[in-house]
Amino acid sequence: MCPQQLPVLLSRSFRINTQHATSLAEHFPKINTKHTHTHTHTLSLTQTLSSPLTNPRTAMDLLRSHLSRVRIPEPTNRVYKQECCISFDNPRSEGGLFIDMNSFLAFGKDYVVWNYEKSGNPVYLHVKQTRKSVPEDRPLKKPTLLAIGIEGGFDNNEPEYEETHSIIILPDFVSLPFPSVELPEKVRLAVDSILMSEGAERKEQIASWTADKKQISAYAMNLQQTDNGINVPPSGWKCCKCEKTENLWLNLTDGTILCGRRNWGGSGGNNHAMEHYKETNYPLAVKLGTITADLDKADVFSYPEDESVEDPLLAQHLAFFGIDFSSLQKTEMTTAEEELDQNTNFDWNRIQENGKEGEPLFGPGYTGLVNLGNSCYLASTMQVVFATHPFCSRYYKSQSLKQAFENAPADPTLDLNTQLTKLGHGLLSGKYSVPAQEKHEIGNPTNPACNTKQEGIPPRMFKAVIAASHHEFSTMRQQDALEFYQHFIDQVERSNAGSAAADPTRSFKFGIEERIQCSSGKVAYNRRVENVLPLNIPLHEATNKEQLKEFHKLKGEKGAKGEEVSADEIVRPRVPLEACLANFSAPDELDDFYSTALNAKTTASKRAGLTSFPDYLVLQMKKFVLEEGWVPKKLDVYIDVPDIIDISHMRSNGLQPGEELLPEAGSENVESTLSANQDIVSQLANMGFNYFHCQKAAINTSNAGVEEAMNWLLSHMDDPDIDDPISPEQNVEVDQSQVETLISFGFGDEVARKALKASGGNIEKATNWIFDNPDASGPSNMDATNGVDKAVGEGLPDGGGKYKLLGFVSHIGTSVHCGHYVAHVYKDGRWVIFNDIKVGTSINPPKDMGYIYFFERLAQ
Repeated sequence: MCPQQLPVLLSRSFRINTQHATSLAEHFPKINTKHTHTHTHTLSLTQTLSSPLTNPRTAMDLLRSHLSRVRIPEPTNRVYKQECCISFDNPRSEGGLFIDMNSFLAFGKDYVVWNYEKSGNPVYLHVKQTRKSVPEDRPLKKPTLLAIGIEGGFDNNEPEYEETHSIIILPDFVSLPFPSVELPEKVRLAVDSILMSEGAERKEQIASWTADKKQISAYAMNLQQTDNGINVPPSGWKCCKCEKTENLWLNLTDGTILCGRRNWGGSGGNNHAMEHYKETNYPLAVKLGTITADLDKADVFSYPEDESVEDPLLAQHLAFFGIDFSSLQKTEMTTAEEELDQNTNFDWNRIQENGKEGEPLFGPGYTGLVNLGNSCYLASTMQVVFATHPFCSRYYKSQSLKQAFENAPADPTLDLNTQLTKLGHGLLSGKYSVPAQEKHEIGNPTNPACNTKQEGIPPRMFKAVIAASHHEFSTMRQQDALEFYQHFIDQVERSNAGSAAADPTRSFKFGIEERIQCSSGKVAYNRRVENVLPLNIPLHEATNKEQLKEFHKLKGEKGAKGEEVSADEIVRPRVPLEACLANFSAPDELDDFYSTALNAKTTASKRAGLTSFPDYLVLQMKKFVLEEGWVPKKLDVYIDVPDIIDISHMRSNGLQPGEELLPEAGSENVESTLSANQDIVSQLANMGFNYFHCQKAAINTSNAGVEEAMNWLLSHMDDPDIDDPISPEQNVEVDQSQVETLISFGFGDEVARKALKASGGNIEKATNWIFDNPDASGPSNMDATNGVDKAVGEGLPDGGGKYKLLGFVSHIGTSVHCGHYVAHVYKDGRWVIFNDIKVGTSINPPKDMGYIYFFERLAQ
């Protein structure tokens, strides 16, 4: 299609607006000078429309005089047309959206003047969408897929809108209709290109989400099948090792029919199919009851790949055992359907408080976040974070949108400070927290549901910026809320590197000290700084052991009869939070500890404590553990969490009088030691690996990443020297030109040399090392096993040990990478649930089901 054809096509696609410029007064109120802070020459729209410039011929001449500031977007240009870059105004907002026809940035009516003053760009495409009325009896479809925005997924009941366009010239907001053949060709081509382009927001996120497409198994094409004389009947199956008649899997190698895995809720099978794989290494199995004439929907699982896969030769593999798939009917749920079913069970309903008559809340601090597709991990975390004073002050009370915009680079959509300020104002101002009916005034006013929900704000630009340096968060897949929180804290800290006093992340940081005493009686102290305290859950400390005993007895009796326990009959362990905290500080025995005092391996005792108490204490309940074969499992457990906790007993005070430190080992080379990346170490430790082993893995892979460190760890778990102290590396010669390169970045000579030594001379890794080691300008150290580095953790907030529960993030699902996250926050004297765009009072907050807890220190 040639450019000359575009105006013709667009004139057929868009409704021609032939109204005079004065029609704009119906769409725009007077420009709010309270927000715009414009110069005296800026007029209100009403004043503008009565000026001589509203004469069509005069307006056209004015437009022609600004043609040099109009650009036709190229395919590589980012065009924003769904949302204002410094607010959450959009084409449906009052006043619509103004798209800068030079930079292609979009602005709401209260902010477009700021852009004109900053950039000098006068010509804008105005886009306004007006909601159409929809039938009152439009039915909601029942979902059959765990998806949004696609056929079979959840029905969002999205309304329809009519869109109109016009050309606006600032500073006087002179209007010209579009489409119009009288407009200069350059303007028509530019507008057509903008309207036909896929918006930058759309490119950064998709409107629908669903599970990743199944991959073809590496074992399918060359699968060797064993002729055991087995002929599988069309029905009447049961596990050949027990009496299970449901959740049965046919091994495609030998035709054995066995029951599936036991689910964390107590349902499912007895793991016989998995045990068979471990015994035989036969890789593929298909779930009986999911096989129909549509083989693409059959549930095929690969044990070595540990995921559902596609088998292109499934028909051939089934025929080998006499199965005629064309006549079979679906009688079982697939794995994906079971995931959807689990998301409507007791836990899902309880965490989301479904069925509770909670009052919907609106106003400042009660704004919901639109789910962009598996973005609930981000939404729930941000709702709690912005309920804290440091983030509220930094990005809302102490910084206006105008300040952030004036300090932003040319493209504010790429600036974290701007987007955090935008998010803070969006969440806390109350501007966007109004009932949906009030915003549109269209629909059925007698429908009580109209005023019980809000549209919420979509955190598209914030997500794009915060995920730019993290591949996984850039995807539409579900993520671990804790991993996102730690990445978020790291990025905010870096963005405030030039102003430590304004850094809100300091309030979340605290020091951890580990005291190790070997059989020689001598001690070592290791220190590190953290922003979250991960807690193991000691199931043996459950307070309802008698009820658990009775439940397991009942489950055994029903299992013998081939029956399942109902959701109402399930009893879960209840462990007090105090027991989890005590477990963290409890002494731990270390075997084969290498003592520099004895120059030999011996036993040692390790105890951990906190060197400082942060303003906000974040606790992670380690509900996800690794079972045999490195299979992740979610602990089905309740944590009894009180509103007030006291961790004063967890303070560690360092070297005590009379204690003798273990002697140094290779101290002359400590300066060249590579420091373990704490993000990598923390993520591995959260998976259940030994913390010291995680440090070794990070160092031996030069902090290349979590995957590389895990691969090293799995390959060296049984090394005889895995528990030996980390030995200093040999001196590394540093290239002077690389030192000068780092100096040109603004780093000092000494820290540049340390970073290059630690990273093996790699400039990029050296830069990351400096950011990951903020104390690098002092003496090098790396969790040394024989000293106390008091510099680690200095300057952190500190105070008393009493805390009050502020909020918590709960997770529903069998893995952190699937399911759903919901936040509960205590504000204004009540508990509030934040479930994406749903915001309301919490009738019965499920405090015992949290994954991440946020505590605020009480004033002494």
